[in-house]
Amino acid sequence: MGYVAVKGGTRAIEESIKRLKYERVCQGQAVEVGQIEAGLRGLVDQVMSESSLYNEKLASLAIKQAEGNPEEAVFLLRAFRSTLPRKHYSQVIESNEMKVERRISASFKDIPGGQILGATTDYTHRLLDFGLLSESNQQVQEWLHRFQEECHIEQDSTSSPLTLPKVLDYLRSEGLIPPCECKNDEPDDVTRESLEFPSSRSQRLQILTRGQTGAVTSLAYAVIRGYGALHPTVGELRVGKLPVYISHPYEEGDEEDGYYIGDVKVTEVEMLMPVTVEKEYGKKEMEFEIGYGICYGQNETKAIGMSILDNCLENPHLGYPSHDEEFVLYHIDSVESTGFISHLKMPHYVTFQSKLDSVRKTKKQDEEAKEKQEVKS
Repeated sequence: MGYVAVKGGTRAIEESIKRLKYERVCQGQAVEVGQIEAGLRGLVDQVMSESSLYNEKLASLAIKQAEGNPEEAVFLLRAFRSTLPRKHYSQVIESNEMKVERRISASFKDIPGGQILGATTDYTHRLLDFGLLSESNQQVQEWLHRFQEECHIEQDSTSSPLTLPKVLDYLRSEGLIPPCECKNDEPDDVTRESLEFPSSRSQRLQILTRGQTGAVTSLAYAVIRGYGALHPTVGELRVGKLPVYISHPYEEGDEEDGYYIGDVKVTEVEMLMPVTVEKEYGKKEMEFEIGYGICYGQNETKAIGMSILDNCLENPHLGYPSHDEEFVLYHIDSVESTGFISHLKMPHYVTFQSKLDSVRKTKKQDEEAKEKQEVKS
């Protein structure tokens, strides 16, 4: 691909940047980073997930700088993340240690520990709340005070967040789904080494979890609608905080000697995929496969979509692009896809002029050939 240097455009670029800032502040109001962090939880979680950086404040700053554009915010945050040194690696995190805030199963009505709806829009009416137009800080604080008092009364007997067993472990104990093999091998790191095919599952999961939310959702929907005709069921969806520990940087010790450094909020999904398996003598039986999804924050649609695509990539099918790892993994990355699309706005004078000259030459040759034909006739 050819490019050409642009001369004399420095001042125009500087004025364009000034205009960009003007558009952000032209109404005379500055959006505080703290307001974004406090009030735009869904967007903050999405940007953190796609950026592979868990930091609410920095994600909020990127959203402010990008004027709410998630693709640009992800680009900013990934660029910043690439400058950070990696000082430690965490110990292996067991997701059954999650401090659960929300936990549901679409496969079973009664699950040990019960269904915990938590915070969700699943049961709300999708109607505009015009009362939010006049909402004030005082109203928010008064409502918050009442809510905290109610919760304090209800939670007298609960001193700590819930830690609950996995729903699918009960199916495994009954032999209805195969046991989950524990593999704590060091994963491949897609941020340090380029993706190669065939890819490892750790590479696929990393790219899926930081894939663009809309792209992951769209491809997963395509799987259900036609490309594979798969209709999965949520075995368990849970939202909560996972404790993170690191080992001592200079002393060797057991995992139990790790240092607790904080929690990360994640959404985790284990999806049940019904499949028909042919046994001996042509007998067909139904079994279940598992699709897995996990991402930063409360990002349930993406985690479900990720689990569907995880299962698809574990079972490649030549007839379905959604089961092709190269097609999926190369096209869901937010920075790669939006960056390439955006680069089309950059100067392509040389390449376009070359194409234009080729069209003119072809047209001229056609006209000359037509004239010769007319002379002969």
